[in-house]
Amino acid sequence: MHSMVNDDGTARAERHGTATSKSDGTAAGKSDGTPAGKVKGRPRGRPRSFDRETALEKALLAFWEHGYEATSVSDLTRVMDIGAPSLYAAFGDKQSLFEEVVQVYGTRYGSFTDRALAEEPTARDAVERTLREAATAYTEPGHPHGCLVVHAAANCSTPEVEQSLRDRRNANIAAFESRIRADAAAGVLPPGADAAALARYTGAMIQGMSQQARDGASREELERVAEIAMSIWPRTGTHTG
Repeated sequence: MHSMVNDDGTARAERHGTATSKSDGTAAGKSDGTPAGKVKGRPRGRPRSFDRETALEKALLAFWEHGYEATSVSDLTRVMDIGAPSLYAAFGDKQSLFEEVVQVYGTRYGSFTDRALAEEPTARDAVERTLREAATAYTEPGHPHGCLVVHAAANCSTPEVEQSLRDRRNANIAAFESRIRADAAAGVLPPGADAAALARYTGAMIQGMSQQARDGASREELERVAEIAMSIWPRTGTHTG
């Protein structure tokens, strides 16, 4: 359920207690004693409201398409259809908005890596599934191609944002490395398998496929790249289960 937010950033409240009519047909007075038809003080217009989740999705698409640095606050207010005061009141500054965008992106668009690692029985299966699903996710119509976490870092000159995105990418590589080491210890991979290099190789493939998608590569072309990438994966070791 989407939350409605006033244009000043406050939560939208429903209006109740509208004026009623007396039995003689005249309007009833207000609860503060002001006679009906009289305005107490300067009238105020009702703040324009907006759907916060819809505005956030529009910001996500803007950052995804143009990157963090190239997306200005004026760009954001234009695509989100809100004023700058509303953006700051509802989301904080540009960096805070981007941090929230990255969280939403990870849940809505970029969770296929976590699912593969959680659901596949081996590291090889998890990597193969990740690359295959990346080929699909990075070329789907309806949103910018590639990966936001990779593309948004391009030409980024804000150290905190650059470091946050780097940490996310490195966390994925570390997760692959942990899974590969576990398979090597269990005999699923040869004892000499270089877990760190294989994990780094996987990260390079994912990031490279993202850029290739940005450059116009199709899903079928990226799937072929994924097949070639998996052809160098070490074969099963002594494990027979």
